[in-house]
Amino acid sequence: MDSMGNTGNENGFSAPPPSRQNRVREFRENKLMTQAQLARKAKVALRTIHSVEKGMNCRMDTKRKILLALGLRFEDKELVFPSNPSPLVAAALDRSMGH
Repeated sequence: MDSMGNTGNENGFSAPPPSRQNRVREFRENKLMTQAQLARKAKVALRTIHSVEKGMNCRMDTKRKILLALGLRFEDKELVFPSNPSPLVAAALDRSMGH
């Protein structure tokens, strides 16, 4: 919430804290998918994918749709949407992606 009492932008997304970035773009690009292809497969709006990749927060149902569209299980959500990405966790995730 800002000093004016606003909690997010007009799309219902809110800016994440600096440590809460996700890896949607990385996983999408590894699958050689465009944002439009991911949006269609996940059955969400293109602007939703764009906002999520920019680091905006989204609903759990949106995360589930994106994960499934990327060929992942909901149980893999910490790989794409880390809740507390410490440097050690980030390094382990990079190794698991083959980087």
